[in-house]
Amino acid sequence: MKIAIYGRPVNMNQLPLAENVIQLLKKKNCQIQVHAPYLEFLNLKKDSSISSFSSHEDLKSGVDFLISIGGDGTFLDTVFLVKDSNIPVVGINAGRLGFLSSISRENLEEAIDSLSLGHYSLDSRSLLRLESNYPIFEGQNIALNEFTLHKKETSSMITIHTYLNGEYLNSYWADGIMISTPTGSTGYSLSCGGPIIIPQTETFVITPIAPHNLNVRPIVVADNNVISLEVEGRSQAFMATLDSRSVTINSGFQLAIKKENYSVNLVRLANENFLNTLRKKLNWGLDTRN
Repeated sequence: MKIAIYGRPVNMNQLPLAENVIQLLKKKNCQIQVHAPYLEFLNLKKDSSISSFSSHEDLKSGVDFLISIGGDGTFLDTVFLVKDSNIPVVGINAGRLGFLSSISRENLEEAIDSLSLGHYSLDSRSLLRLESNYPIFEGQNIALNEFTLHKKETSSMITIHTYLNGEYLNSYWADGIMISTPTGSTGYSLSCGGPIIIPQTETFVITPIAPHNLNVRPIVVADNNVISLEVEGRSQAFMATLDSRSVTINSGFQLAIKKENYSVNLVRLANENFLNTLRKKLNWGLDTRN
């Protein structure tokens, strides 16, 4: 197997876990590539058995899996590395919740064995694409979880005029608005009162953030819709985010969110599925009575 590894070079506590992953892969005689900044962070540049990669272009030559070591934020970074290559992503959790990075330290050896034996399934997850009348996010305008438009330099609410395929939906008077994929429905959207969406439902969730009118609730729409947004407020600066990345925009920006024409494959081991993860990670339906 040819395995690529990605991690954020920030947390020294990850070093033993990353070293363990690499040793287990070497025992399976895997070819190993490590993202260049992470390779330097791990102090493995002198290991001639490990090569490095820097971008999506470097991963096109027969990589079987991309392993993400970290939390869900680290996992989200891998979207720009795999892009439309169909390389499956394996999430090893070195963080806290680990909804996407679902493989724990304790199950690491079992997980590597399962990959080598082919005992896994692929979970296809849709992406959203942001388009704008001005350049934004340096062309890295896709997200696995959500797009958010939020007030920035004032405590006053903002108004977001929202359209579906050019047809007027609503003007949200709120702190902001969020458009999430089914994958993102268990993240920020959930904390703002949005519903949990099964990954294969081909939908977007439009969730207002702290709306002024309490009867304005989240709405689920088919992801073949183009959702257009125009924003205004007392301030001329607003914050736009794609997953964990953010930029400042003004009211001159016209934004449109649509479904990306390719998806990302998540690796699920034989004993894992979305519903099990839902119950385990979110304590969904847990009866806490003694």
